Amino acid sequence: MSRVLQSVAWWVQDYLYAAGRQLLSAVSRTSPDDFLGGTGRPVVVIPGVYEDWRFMLPLVQRLHEAGHPVHVLTLLRRNRLAVPKAADLIAGYIREQDLSDTMIVAHSKGGLIGKLVMMQLDRERRIAGMVAVCSPFSGSRYASFMLLPSLRAFSPRSSVTRQLSREERVNERITSVYGLFDPHIPEGSVLPGARNVQLDTAGHFRILAHEDTIRTILDATAGTPAVPAAEPPAGSPAAPTA
Repeated sequence: MSRVLQSVAWWVQDYLYAAGRQLLSAVSRTSPDDFLGGTGRPVVVIPGVYEDWRFMLPLVQRLHEAGHPVHVLTLLRRNRLAVPKAADLIAGYIREQDLSDTMIVAHSKGGLIGKLVMMQLDRERRIAGMVAVCSPFSGSRYASFMLLPSLRAFSPRSSVTRQLSREERVNERITSVYGLFDPHIPEGSVLPGARNVQLDTAGHFRILAHEDTIRTILDATAGTPAVPAAEPPAGSPAAPTA
């Protein structure tokens, strides 16, 4: 099969998977409370744009079966909020629930939200790390052609994208997972300084259900905490001075 035909086939399979997950999400009556039990490391799941938490339900179920309490934010609804606003909600939830040694598991836009939380809103170091699947850390050139502001925000020229690209200090605590071909992110999801994992599959959506993706997430979530000590409060004797 030629490269063009292979890409078309991957694209079709990807959208069929996404359409099926959106339909199942709409009719699901599963409650977020069903997944809060467990003795493993807590996980906060952040879906992509236009996805509610049930879009990632198969992954939520696997994480919970592995013993992890899994937290989702129904306040995000279908995740159309601006990245900074969504990051505020995520950070507030983690503080209110008094979570610690927490892993974020994110898809697409969710990875941008998670990284912003880690960069600016986690002074207490409650977050151990993040696994992001197909996140546009460098933006997507296709975003400039989108009519909706919620999609144009992923442009490489947007202020949030540029801010996230410049800041690399949290990248060492991020695992970025992606496939051979992503119809939404031609720039790819490689993140400098992160653990970058390219899988032998393709797509932006159906990669979430790939067994290698799930195994990578489970392994990273079960790993040894790698969180540096919290920064001292500004003005304290231990704080750096100019």
